[in-house]
Amino acid sequence: MLKSKVAVLRTTPETVLQDYQRLGELAGIRQALDPTAATILKDNISWHLLYPGSNTTPWQLEGTILALQAAGFNDLVDVHNKTVVTIADLGDKYNKFGPVLEKYGIPKKYNFNTDDMTWVEYKPKAPMAVLDKIFPEGIYLPDFFMGKNIVHLPTVKTHSYTVTTGAMKNAFGGLLSINRHYTHTWIHDTLVDLLAIQKEIHSGLFATMDGTTAGSGPGPRTLIPHQKDVILASADQVAIDAVAARMMGFDPLQMPYIAHATQRGLGQGDPRQIEIVGMPEVAEERWNFKVGVNLGTGTGMLLWRTPLKVFQKLLFHTPLVKIFIFASEYYHDHFWYPRKGKRVVDQWLVESPWGRLFQQYPG
Repeated sequence: MLKSKVAVLRTTPETVLQDYQRLGELAGIRQALDPTAATILKDNISWHLLYPGSNTTPWQLEGTILALQAAGFNDLVDVHNKTVVTIADLGDKYNKFGPVLEKYGIPKKYNFNTDDMTWVEYKPKAPMAVLDKIFPEGIYLPDFFMGKNIVHLPTVKTHSYTVTTGAMKNAFGGLLSINRHYTHTWIHDTLVDLLAIQKEIHSGLFATMDGTTAGSGPGPRTLIPHQKDVILASADQVAIDAVAARMMGFDPLQMPYIAHATQRGLGQGDPRQIEIVGMPEVAEERWNFKVGVNLGTGTGMLLWRTPLKVFQKLLFHTPLVKIFIFASEYYHDHFWYPRKGKRVVDQWLVESPWGRLFQQYPG
């Protein structure tokens, strides 16, 4: 496999929008996407509440829009996703996506709203590792995604279930329905199957990744934020995740979703086969991030990764799942956030230059 290219830059709040445009050029955004097709901006809402490092940032969204427009892509649409524990329209509001999209006249759609898109059965050409077994009744995808470019907008952060999360995991929230939690026991191969499907249905793939405030610990929500002033971009979803994982301090080829995607020829996860452009010296940083669990993710790990998984269908494929949905929402939104998270957010808004930039956005 030829070397993949990942662009990495150090940035500042004063230059970040221009830096995103340069990032797109360095990573080959013009060559990666089909100029005749519409382009989906797939934002990342890991938590509908504002929390540094957890979600797409407004400057990431705006900078990516500017990079696309500079490359001649003007038919843009933003897509929000719903999960059983995130509320997309609140995420749009609290993370200030709406004013950015309005500024550039970009419509937004929701992947769970039948007025916006319909879920249709799709039969992948590539062999599936797990999805056809998890969903024996058929793999259903949103019809709106077919034949369009897609640009993923993840952040640099750890994840309790996948060690790190990035471009590949961002498709999890767009291509699968709200029953995506059925896949958690087999999450790594699920992400690989989804990348194979993306290569079949999309006219082009690209990702920008924001590490201005990166997150370690029990992600993707209850993170420990760290100011890192880094942004990344690539047309190779595997390579960008590998570079970000390495910067966080992990061996990407020891992470099953990156290793398996590389083995299947879906991208390049071997750092020796990835060309770093822009500021290669920044990609050599090692942050020694750690992965942790909180009460919510720890319970999930017990039920999805231990012998207790034999009760999955009873607990997660029946109305009993509502107990776990309520418990997760209560723990994250009504217990952890007001007791710990709000203090982190308030400190970030005042003391971090990125928090102060966030406050400059309307909304």
